[in-house]
Amino acid sequence: MEKINDRLLNWASILDDGTLAQAERTAAMPFIHPHVALMPDAHLGRGATVGSVIPTLRAIMPAAVGVDIGCGMAAVRTQFHLDELREKGSLAPLREAIERAIPLGAGHHNRKVAATSVPRVEELTTLAEEAGFDPSRDKKGWEAQLGTLGSGNHFIEVTVDETDRVWLFLHSGSRGVGNRIAQRHTAVAREACARVDLPDQDLAYLTEDTDEFWTYIRELRWAQHYALLNREEMMDRVVRQTAEFLGAEVLEQERVNCHHNYTTQETHAGEEVWVSRKGAIDATEGRAGLIPGSMGTASYVVTGKGEPQSLRSSPHGAGRAYSRTAARRTFTHEQLREAMAGIEFRDTDAFLDEIPAAYKDVDVVMADAADLVEVRHTLRQIVNVKGT
Repeated sequence: MEKINDRLLNWASILDDGTLAQAERTAAMPFIHPHVALMPDAHLGRGATVGSVIPTLRAIMPAAVGVDIGCGMAAVRTQFHLDELREKGSLAPLREAIERAIPLGAGHHNRKVAATSVPRVEELTTLAEEAGFDPSRDKKGWEAQLGTLGSGNHFIEVTVDETDRVWLFLHSGSRGVGNRIAQRHTAVAREACARVDLPDQDLAYLTEDTDEFWTYIRELRWAQHYALLNREEMMDRVVRQTAEFLGAEVLEQERVNCHHNYTTQETHAGEEVWVSRKGAIDATEGRAGLIPGSMGTASYVVTGKGEPQSLRSSPHGAGRAYSRTAARRTFTHEQLREAMAGIEFRDTDAFLDEIPAAYKDVDVVMADAADLVEVRHTLRQIVNVKGT
């Protein structure tokens, strides 16, 4: 850990000047308490740094949560062994079955609300009524987007651990409705701070003494729960498709579901604060967590160590080293194929900006996080599903 100043602590050994400057601007906001914790995977984000933990007193910055409210990971440990998959020969049918079961890509919906998701939609409808808002105002058809993946770095994978035990693994968030809620409240915060001299307009904030603050909190919590249930719905479908492929019921031996873009109330340095983890997971002592690499590198099942200076947090992934545009300029389709050797994936240059080389070395990130989490399992992909 490196102490940048009294309000910024850093765990990233790979850190560019622009990202550090952005984190310093956030840490200088007057309501930060006790300090911003910069995670090993830190990189530039909108307003606030991706891979940072931002504790605030009686205020919150919507952009510090991010536009994909509740984005996170889910994983299931099965009873199956890699040999049972190999006996099936090609894994392409499994990948294709998952792709049929789960709509992929930005803006994609189920054709109708799936029967399996009806109880979850009903739960979210009730929670929205209790929160006093109509999600359809932000995104018509939000109900049919439950159980869909999205695009970018979101993925579904079949993986195996160090004993060749099969795990199912996925990454997604609150889809279109969460994005719209985030953008709307970011605009409200900017309007509220119109006369405030901000170092960055995306650091606009809302304060606890306003109705706008509590409206945001209610809708934020709803979107976070939407994201969690979205992952649960997708995971149930992946479990079903895996069972059909192998001809045997999946016996879930463990299921983990954790956010890495969210806000919650916690106590740190003697004060109750709003902790916004923008690209970070809760690493409270004993808590299970998930840290993915890229589409062609290792991912990790971890247990938190509860390090107080990191605000009981840890990284959420490898973190980008190249922007999407820069990755497309730098790498080739053939390099993507080489990086994905041995992994069943949809071979298209649409995923070029997700090539593993566009990300930080996840081994370095995990070494930087050694005081924050204990690695329980190291996972390697054998099937990868992404949306374009």
